[in-house]
Amino acid sequence: MEGFNSKAVIDHIVTWLRDYAERAGVNGFVVGVSGGIDSAVTSTLCALTGLPVTGVELPIHQAASQVSRAQEHLAHLGAHHPNFTRERVDLTAVFDALTAAVPAHADEEVRFLALANARARLRMTALYTLAQERRALVAGTGNKVEDFGVGFYTKYGDGGVDLSPIADLVKTEVFALGAALGVPASIQQAAPTDGLWGDDRTDEDQIGATYPELEAAMAFTGDPSTLTGRAAEVHAIYTRLHRANRHKMDPIPVCIIPASLRSTK
Repeated sequence: MEGFNSKAVIDHIVTWLRDYAERAGVNGFVVGVSGGIDSAVTSTLCALTGLPVTGVELPIHQAASQVSRAQEHLAHLGAHHPNFTRERVDLTAVFDALTAAVPAHADEEVRFLALANARARLRMTALYTLAQERRALVAGTGNKVEDFGVGFYTKYGDGGVDLSPIADLVKTEVFALGAALGVPASIQQAAPTDGLWGDDRTDEDQIGATYPELEAAMAFTGDPSTLTGRAAEVHAIYTRLHRANRHKMDPIPVCIIPASLRSTK
């Protein structure tokens, strides 16, 4: 990526991660590894700190291509970083039990989406269980477009983390770091996907725009009425998702009780 100093950014994030862990008094990091570029870059950055890192595969009816990429990356990190260990927590049976236990009160499409988000929340629960056992922090894998642009993540799922090392990087910058870090080519070349559906649908399939298109819309500060064609279409997609998902990005609202209501006088 022209004009982007991958090495300097890598060094900065690794130092930031190490310093944060030392200040927090923890032993290291736990990272969910999905077979995608974001989790591959995040887990590699954590491994470069030299602190203990656990990479966790968390399949739930997962597409075979995602499983193979995750396993390839875990093996790659294990071979190059003695501080890195791997775990596999198959949550398929847990998910199936939850699906059977929760009554279906919505239409089929709404329930399907709700259960997709439930997968992310089960994974978050497993990651925090492993992290607490290891006195470690859960490192988030969200990038800037997902976390602060379109809100393309699950609230209290993959959004439930202790720290976010790549959340100030847009997707193209994450790919640039992946290339600099030597992330396996299969991951660098794979179309981004959230892995919540048990098939190979991509993020673009769900959002309706590519990450470079969304990055352009996110950076646009002019008058939207001047946009035409595809640029106008993507800007509308970005604006709609950003507004709809503000509840994920803003702090939880707290009902403040006026002092006058607290007193019985």
